[in-house]
Amino acid sequence: MQSVMIQCAGGLAMLVAVIHGIVSETRVFASATVEPARWRRLVHLVWHASTVDWLAYGALLVATPMLLPASARPALVIVGVIIYGYAAAANAIATNGKHFGWMLLAVVVALLLGSLFV
Repeated sequence: MQSVMIQCAGGLAMLVAVIHGIVSETRVFASATVEPARWRRLVHLVWHASTVDWLAYGALLVATPMLLPASARPALVIVGVIIYGYAAAANAIATNGKHFGWMLLAVVVALLLGSLFV
């Protein structure tokens, strides 16, 4: 059951990353005006750092049961809780809880925490 929870958390994390990337390209950067152009490029690239990180760590979580022994999983889960927990809290605070992203990230955190107690 622990492996399934970790893999579900990883799958959801990857889905959130893809949604984050698509929505930011179609809604945020399609209408954003940041000047000068080099700052726009910097903001764009830094914004997608979280997309890439969430996608990569999600893939690692999905692969965890096949790659790591059970004794190594808690460390990977704790790092995931920090990564996704910070993102969920920052999103909830920045949007006053009005954006659904923090809820999805909170589910990732709940699944990861749950995997520690199964």
